[in-house]
Amino acid sequence: MSVPSHVTPLRLVQPVAVDLARALPLFGEEATNWLGTPVADAPEGSHRYLTDLSLPIRGHAPSLVFRKAAYVDVGEIRRTADTCEIEIGWQSSSLAPLFPVFAGHLTLTPTEVRLEGYYAPPGGEIGAVLDKAFLGIAARGTARWFLERATEVVASPRPDEAQEAAASAAQSTLGADSSDR
Repeated sequence: MSVPSHVTPLRLVQPVAVDLARALPLFGEEATNWLGTPVADAPEGSHRYLTDLSLPIRGHAPSLVFRKAAYVDVGEIRRTADTCEIEIGWQSSSLAPLFPVFAGHLTLTPTEVRLEGYYAPPGGEIGAVLDKAFLGIAARGTARWFLERATEVVASPRPDEAQEAAASAAQSTLGADSSDR
């Protein structure tokens, strides 16, 4: 596969426990819970969501976050016994030529979430030069934010969290039963 010289590879990994069976619906019927508003005009074989991508500026107090409305496309989901690979991409919903575009995939395993693909900085070859000096920080920061957000969504609850949730649900059920009598 030939990749244009102004396209930059990206690979980020986040260790986390993932229950693949529980995670898959989060990229299908439950995607609107975290990816945003569904958009009818999606590329063939994909689902498109209008969302705000964020670029947190780390180490800045008070915290500073830049947001940009974007289309996130979720494509084909390929599942094996211990891996789930989801085609994913994003682009600005307005002024698209001024912002990086990402195309790649999100891979879920029982022990990690991985975001791999390519982003194209705006401006072709000139944009690639600027990217090396400055813009790559924004593209990688946004990708890091997306990976962290996806990881939060698919992370399996720890056993102590699951027990606390079950106990809380049981307590509220008991409380409701006793007050109805």
